[in-house]
Amino acid sequence: MLTALEVFTTVVAGLMVGVEFSVAFVINPILGGLPGDNGLRGRIHGARMLGAVMPFWYIGSLVLAAVWAVAAWGGQGAVLVVVAAGLLMLSVLMSILLLVPINNQTRAWTTDSLPEDWKEQVARWDRYHYVRVGILIGAFALLAAALV
Repeated sequence: MLTALEVFTTVVAGLMVGVEFSVAFVINPILGGLPGDNGLRGRIHGARMLGAVMPFWYIGSLVLAAVWAVAAWGGQGAVLVVVAAGLLMLSVLMSILLLVPINNQTRAWTTDSLPEDWKEQVARWDRYHYVRVGILIGAFALLAAALV
């Protein structure tokens, strides 16, 4: 049963990392290259769509990692899982404190009602997101290492 939990947790976290990596290094650059306000419209839609799904994914990954850490406590790889859970907690806190406030503003935007500093807000969100992706990659790597 523990093996199933370990694999499931790693897959769930890995898929989340893949989505967030894709947003940072594939989707946002594509949106940034679109003509006119199309890229901005895509970001606004993405903030609405992913903003509804990702909190459950983040919390779910954290809970799964915490359950794994408790179940494996004292065993081989437990320290790696505890550190991974800590990194996932850091990513949740970072999201709540830094990224969600920007997302909440972004998803309320329309192309007719943009704040004057919208480009700075988007750039700030991107910078925070790059850091968060790095944290998530670290957590995923530790979970994967704990499997072996």
